[in-house]
Amino acid sequence: MTTATPTTTPQQALQVTAVQMTSQAEPAANFATIRQLFKQLPAARPQLVVLPEACLCFGAGDKRQRELAELTGEGSMQAQLAELARDFGVYLVAGTIPLIDDMEQAKFTAASLVFDPQGTCIARYNKVHLFDVDVDDNTKSYRESAWTEAGDEVVTVSTEFGVLGLAVCYDVRFPELFRALRERGADLIVLPSAFTQVTGAAHWHVLTRARAIEQQCALVAAAQVGTHANGRQTFGHALIVDAWGSIVAECEQPSEGLATASIELHKQQQIRANIPVSKHYSSRKQVYK
Repeated sequence: MTTATPTTTPQQALQVTAVQMTSQAEPAANFATIRQLFKQLPAARPQLVVLPEACLCFGAGDKRQRELAELTGEGSMQAQLAELARDFGVYLVAGTIPLIDDMEQAKFTAASLVFDPQGTCIARYNKVHLFDVDVDDNTKSYRESAWTEAGDEVVTVSTEFGVLGLAVCYDVRFPELFRALRERGADLIVLPSAFTQVTGAAHWHVLTRARAIEQQCALVAAAQVGTHANGRQTFGHALIVDAWGSIVAECEQPSEGLATASIELHKQQQIRANIPVSKHYSSRKQVYK
């Protein structure tokens, strides 16, 4: 699903919350944790809440994710996520969950779903850049493409607070995707993530702030944290970055929690007017071809 033209004007203020979790292998345990964390959400509405990558199954391996994969629009995970959004009256970016389009499909997509406060799924983004890398940690080798089918669409969606752009974790290393989101009208970009401890310590803050600064978009980055069932270690530091590149909220402790802040989206319009990066880029785009 792609939406190019915003249908609304960004509101004066929007409450945004990035969730930090140490997700377990089974969805039921993770849903219980999410509900407890949601009880701590600020009362302000509208509110956008972002869950981490692989929020409902982490640490059991990609084969287990394929076993749990649901058909698009069907299944208990999607139903319960819709219920969460409806019960708490929030826009919910459901991290990523494994989805398939038919039961014979060998690989799943790492799908980031957006639910509105009525529990309707209004957007789906399939993670484009897959984490096939070697890292000097206790996992050593990551080959996400072995079980995951890469997405092939840039996705934005119009909401009452403006246009939301969707990305996931490893995508943050590819500024071209974030440029495409801005060109499609993004006012705010979300980044459900599960950065490794090693790469996170080196690059997490630099990359998230750089993408926000480049595109003059607020960025809401949820995170996995700690040591998971399969021994994988994640960095945490769920955070919110404004369009000037300032970190306005962060989970600094290696524990589950919320990073939450009120973002005044109209202020980033002034940032864009003062430093018209998008206009300058468009006028010189032919240079890059």
